[in-house]
Amino acid sequence: MDTNLLYILENDTVRLEPLSEEHFEALLPFSLNEPEIWTYSLISAAGEHNLRNYFTQAIEARKSGQAYPFVVFDKTKKVYAGTTRFYEINSAHKTLSVGYTWYGKAHQGTKVNKACKFLLLQFAFEELKMERIEFRADSKNSRSISALQSIGGVLEGVLRNNGCSSSGERRDSVVLSIIKSEWQEQVKAMLQAKLV
Repeated sequence: MDTNLLYILENDTVRLEPLSEEHFEALLPFSLNEPEIWTYSLISAAGEHNLRNYFTQAIEARKSGQAYPFVVFDKTKKVYAGTTRFYEINSAHKTLSVGYTWYGKAHQGTKVNKACKFLLLQFAFEELKMERIEFRADSKNSRSISALQSIGGVLEGVLRNNGCSSSGERRDSVVLSIIKSEWQEQVKAMLQAKLV
């Protein structure tokens, strides 16, 4: 994946565009008014200073080829809804991870997450020719784990004590994945049906 290229992924529900400084003001209200969004995150964007650090880290990760962050635009509500990204991109092994995903409360529990995941999975498997997509979630974040399973994520196991939450506490991470054959044989059609 060439992280210098401009990728815009879009369907009837959402538009994913590369995260840039111009999106800061649009996402700042989430940071100031909904800090609990990042309770289970490795990197908090709660508060203006933390959001600034979040942007800097994301944009630098793209420049170095380590990640490709997107901002999520909710086409139904006509506002920016949050962010997501590709990271740990390994072209040699044809694998990558999807994560750093968060949405404002008004967009949670809507079609936004499934629409985003469909676009990301379709692009990764069909355009980038990836063989495996990985997801990780804090083991305490049952909502996120359930959401990943609902899009076809297969539970692989738990990485014990493998990182720090944004509060500084050690966390266990649940690992889920979708492989190319699962995408082709069931996940793509299942997600398409849920988006109708």
